[in-house]
Amino acid sequence: MTNSTSTTAPVAAGPRAGRREWTALGVLMLPLLLVSMDVSVLYFATPAISADLHPSGTQQLWIFDVYGFVLAGLLMTMGSLGDRIGRRRLLLTGAAAFGGASLLAAYATSAAALIAARAILGIGGATLMPSTMALLRTMFTDPAQRAKAIGLWSGVMTGGIALGSVMSGILVEHFWWGSVFLVNLPAMALLLLLGPVLLPESKDPNPGRFDWPSVPLSMAAVLPVVYGLKEIPSEGWHPLYVASITVGLLFAALFVRRQRTAVSPLIPPALLKGHGFAPALVLNLVAALGMMGSAIFTTQYLQSVLGKSPLSAALWSLLPSVFIGVAGPLTAQLVQRGVNRAYVVAGGFAAMAAGYTMLTLLGTDSLWLVLAGAGVLACGMVAIASQLVDLAMNGAPAERAGTASSLLETGTEFGGALGMAVLGSIGTALYRHEMPSTAPAEARETLGGALATAARLHGRAGESLLATAREAFTSGMRGAALAGAVILAVAAVGAALSLRGIGAGGEQ
Repeated sequence: MTNSTSTTAPVAAGPRAGRREWTALGVLMLPLLLVSMDVSVLYFATPAISADLHPSGTQQLWIFDVYGFVLAGLLMTMGSLGDRIGRRRLLLTGAAAFGGASLLAAYATSAAALIAARAILGIGGATLMPSTMALLRTMFTDPAQRAKAIGLWSGVMTGGIALGSVMSGILVEHFWWGSVFLVNLPAMALLLLLGPVLLPESKDPNPGRFDWPSVPLSMAAVLPVVYGLKEIPSEGWHPLYVASITVGLLFAALFVRRQRTAVSPLIPPALLKGHGFAPALVLNLVAALGMMGSAIFTTQYLQSVLGKSPLSAALWSLLPSVFIGVAGPLTAQLVQRGVNRAYVVAGGFAAMAAGYTMLTLLGTDSLWLVLAGAGVLACGMVAIASQLVDLAMNGAPAERAGTASSLLETGTEFGGALGMAVLGSIGTALYRHEMPSTAPAEARETLGGALATAARLHGRAGESLLATAREAFTSGMRGAALAGAVILAVAAVGAALSLRGIGAGGEQ
């Protein structure tokens, strides 16, 4: 009897990318940077918008949230559409829509008009994100070069969110609130000018008919879940938000059933069976949970506990970006030297767990500790993201690169919302537990409520309430950080086990 071991040979490296491809990568980074910046670009513009457009409370929430909701709801649709009509074509169409919507948003004369413009920005963003990732795979066929390019992609994606808030603060301080949208126009114009020259076109040669019934099903599955998860941290586990998540999950079941029975499904079930693809999706979701779960606390800690102004807090939050600049290239070098991908990803999760562990040591005046913890978290996130993107792209057929990237991005949206819900709820519960029952009701609910109440009190009463609330918030942050550290430590073990059969370059 012959004893044989089945192995899969490494995929042969394609031709190495030259100056043209690396220049094209710079062009691809433009829409990626702007889409990630738009997540946070309204942080400091909101007060000026409120003073000018006088939105209602509900309208103000939608001005901020509609972009992310539309983006999350359409990612899968746009990824699949790009595979059919061409990723470059979809990218350039989305860039035109993004630029036009930016112009509309900048000169909006009513809250309703701004909400509509932000929704169109979300549509444009949903076309840009999966297209950039899919085109990157087409442009960089050499595994080592692709790993380096994906490391840069991940760094830009992570750093753009922090940069958006700083850019918002600077622009609003020197110009009017519409300027935060106008910065998109030069970049999109450059993309529309250089994209047709530098970017290759790629698409599925045999796409089949587009499955239109899957589009509303996918949106009905994604949007209620994201909405419920985003509201829970501030409003608690209200029956409305639990019901919203439940409805979304029911539509998700219908969506999955449709994908299994449709002749040409939006998301082919076979895609999830690709080598390493399913573990990459799950681990990517957990990494996003960890990153966004910390962000909601860090921002409040800098402003409401340490007393930094919004712009000062945003500038301080840029310091962890130094870690991002180091982590991407370092991760690529480790992979090039043959370090197993499982160890790289597990190490990234371990770094994130270490960052959370640092946050469990916070006091009410720990500026450098919170920045160091956030930096280590970001470092781990970049290491993880670059490897999981590469793994998912390797595990998906080339003709489904857009669909694969859209699933990854949808997982990122879900993970971020889940992180805010789970860790945010833990922090809020601990805050309320730590606040004395004699404190005013508004102060017992949130740190923001305590700050507002303390401002109305005089003398030592206000100072005492403020000190108590800051200590309670820091205690809640430490508890949430402990939970985050445990989740990410478990993820590190899970990554090492689930990816252990995958080599440095993604081969078995």
